[in-house]
Amino acid sequence: MADHKVIILGTGPAGLTAAIYAARANLKPFVVEGNEPGGQLTLTSEVENFPGFADPILGPDLMENMRKQAERFGAIFQDGWATSVDFSARPFKITVNEDETLTADAVIISTGASAKLLGIPGETEMIGHGVSTCATCDGFFFTNKRIIVVGGGDSAMEEASFLTKFASMVTIVHRRDTLRASKVMQDRARNNPKIQWVMNATPIAVKSANHQVQGLEVRDNVTGETRLIEAEGIFVSIGHQPNTSFLNGQVAVDKVGYIITNHKSGATNVEGVFCCGDVMDSRYRQAVTAAGSGCRAAMDVEKYLEGAFVHDWSMSIT
Repeated sequence: MADHKVIILGTGPAGLTAAIYAARANLKPFVVEGNEPGGQLTLTSEVENFPGFADPILGPDLMENMRKQAERFGAIFQDGWATSVDFSARPFKITVNEDETLTADAVIISTGASAKLLGIPGETEMIGHGVSTCATCDGFFFTNKRIIVVGGGDSAMEEASFLTKFASMVTIVHRRDTLRASKVMQDRARNNPKIQWVMNATPIAVKSANHQVQGLEVRDNVTGETRLIEAEGIFVSIGHQPNTSFLNGQVAVDKVGYIITNHKSGATNVEGVFCCGDVMDSRYRQAVTAAGSGCRAAMDVEKYLEGAFVHDWSMSIT
């Protein structure tokens, strides 16, 4: 007999919404918080685009409210994170912190995706205070200010173009002399009069004073000279890494590592294992879309445990 009917891995907007719905269905979900409790929203200052809040709400406060809501309906939370799983037989086995094994009749994976950072001095200290990894989330806060976007792919071009709606000037910084972005995305950015370019330059430090970003220090890859590009905001757009390594190949993922799902649900290739949020979504990566997928995963789990869920892997998408 399994320890739990359903175990939820992760506590971002997707995992917490899944916990709320599963708890209201009297499934008594057991939630393993993950190594970043609350997900990426805990690194965000004010959230203005989550429905239901006329005034901005702090990202950590929004996540704490969702957690309390899930607890009120009976969700149980445990510190720690999944280090390995065994989905070869039911009940499923999940190892937490490498030393505790839990079992469940069903599992919801909502471990999210981590934004890749530059790894330079001053960067992590200023996350949420001038350094961001989400233009859609934080662009509005930099109205009429100078912004730097670091990256050379499609996402960087898209974010830079989006940020021109708010910023007085956007500077794209890329460490190579050529971009990885598709031609159409490059052309869109290059034709935008509010975007300027610093190519073949390596970021070496985020500069700040009085807890406000002053700019990005870069090194010219040709001359070796360093200089400060002044800006009030720095957006790092060098990609995301889905947190799926602990699955060890037991669930189907794409070439990047995002979990592949049935397009009509959050079902994985393993019957009884579902997923939601950024661990499966490389496109939208928004709190509200993550929450919606968490609702869907919990409802699917409820049907699965009742024996009423049809597992149709032929409808899977990559």
